[in-house]
Amino acid sequence: MKRIYGALLASAMLATACSPSADETADVESAETPPAETEVDADETATAAADSDGGFEVVDYEDAANWLCHPDKANDACDVDLTYTVVNADGTTSVEEVELAENPPIDCFYIYPTVSMDETPNSDMTANDEELRVVEGQLAAFGQECRIFAPLYRQITVPELRRGLGGQGFTADIAMRWSDVTGAWNEYVENYNDGRGVVIVGHSQGSSMVQDLVKKEIVGSDMEDKVISLMPIGMTTHVDAETGNFGPYEPCTTINQTGCIIAYSSYRSTLPPKQGALFGGKSPQGTSALCINPAELSGDDGVLDARLSSGGWYGEGESEFVNGEGVDTPFASVPGLLTAECVDDGSYSYLEITVNGDPSDPRADDIVGDVIGADGVNAGWGLHLVDMHAAMGNLVKILGAQSDAWAAAHPADE
Repeated sequence: MKRIYGALLASAMLATACSPSADETADVESAETPPAETEVDADETATAAADSDGGFEVVDYEDAANWLCHPDKANDACDVDLTYTVVNADGTTSVEEVELAENPPIDCFYIYPTVSMDETPNSDMTANDEELRVVEGQLAAFGQECRIFAPLYRQITVPELRRGLGGQGFTADIAMRWSDVTGAWNEYVENYNDGRGVVIVGHSQGSSMVQDLVKKEIVGSDMEDKVISLMPIGMTTHVDAETGNFGPYEPCTTINQTGCIIAYSSYRSTLPPKQGALFGGKSPQGTSALCINPAELSGDDGVLDARLSSGGWYGEGESEFVNGEGVDTPFASVPGLLTAECVDDGSYSYLEITVNGDPSDPRADDIVGDVIGADGVNAGWGLHLVDMHAAMGNLVKILGAQSDAWAAAHPADE
């Protein structure tokens, strides 16, 4: 079987480090798992973070050095080459240039997933290769439609997650993490928003922070009506059982809808989630996890428009896309190879991704995106590593339609 050795982000290193079986791994939303993936009492952590007794230095987000991506930052981590090669099933290829917006009418605020390989429980504020790689693959393409704000934050690290899942306990400072995210958000709101619409994006640990940010800081504030959409991807998201909404935000049902939420966690059609899987499970009240299919919302009839990394495993080696060879661009698109639909099997609600490989054609027949441990694929994680890569083209298309809708409704804000 020909496989595409691409679309991996830095958090793939997390997977190898952890590698417990799905049965051995506690659900990421349970009390036994790291605070990185749980709902934290943000009122308490915000209070602790507000004073020096918190035991840590409060980050100054007026300093552009504390941002990965920021309109005023030199050497912006999102200023990367996004050119991609379209690899068709018959082996023909074409190169597509990506043009970033010069003066987009909306903003994107992004919180990245668990990627830091710092050995400390909380990461430092230095951007290493893993932070740079994750914004390259998960975020930079959004610059086609929005100004990007992506703060560094002292997240719970991969080694800390590994220690916790290994039974050694968690010692990370949750108040520190919350102080950073809210500090960055408040800096954006006070000095850069200026009434503009904003899309709030996260993945994994970042999505859990997005969920808390909305619940604790945004709902009921002046920013509530300025949120164009929420995208807490790769994390279980439960809506209110009565309203069907996440706070005031309805699930997105049309491509140009605003004030709505897009959330999903992806699994292979050949490896659906089973008891103990980490993402997509029901709430304690029996509410299904939210699944919005970006490939349907974008009007693509379930066909995913992926942007797969050509750099292979963490930027090392070369991905094979056609006839056992790679491409010369940073990313590749594989039209028709991946399709998706939302599935609710009664226990899990998730985005089911089908890989439509054909051994008779020259294109690779499969993608990489599974979490691999000592015993092989850890099915409980699903295709967590490529949740966003697999649908990047669809997400950017949706973002563009939402931007147009926002600009039309707020002409004075253009």
